[in-house]
Amino acid sequence: MKWLFISYTAPSNPSRVRVFIWRELKKLGAINYQTVWVLPYSKELLDKIQSLREIIENYGGQVLLLEGKILHRDDEDKILNAFIDARNKEYQEIIDKCEDFFKEISFEIERQNFIFAEVEENEEELDKLKTWLKKVEKRDFVNAPLKKDAIEKLKKCTKLFEEFSKRVYKESQKE
Repeated sequence: MKWLFISYTAPSNPSRVRVFIWRELKKLGAINYQTVWVLPYSKELLDKIQSLREIIENYGGQVLLLEGKILHRDDEDKILNAFIDARNKEYQEIIDKCEDFFKEISFEIERQNFIFAEVEENEEELDKLKTWLKKVEKRDFVNAPLKKDAIEKLKKCTKLFEEFSKRVYKESQKE
């Protein structure tokens, strides 16, 4: 497998630059492995890293960008496992937020709070979860095991939301 290896230095001030670089690398799905950032090679990722390189250099930083392969199979397995762990953590966070969504809908049903504002609020939360899942899926080139669970939980959220919406609609028709 072909990889991209990124090492960089950036000035400590302003700190927002360091935070920005870290966020961009994380959004791309990079992992930090033994002081170097690693990504699977693709033309798309290379282009994005090149753009990030320009930003880093504009702030007075330096970038070392390498493309290559890992020579020892155990090392590649460790890196692949690090990618799996990183994505599983993200999927687990989505699963946990789905559980919160279930609790919120149950709470509204218990209170019999069948108002449109609750439908809107929960629809926004559901949309956030769906958007978040898409972002994680985009950077999940290892097909992490928790992906399937996250997708299933989100389907349950969608179904629960639809049922709640119908119930709110029914209640509104009684008024």
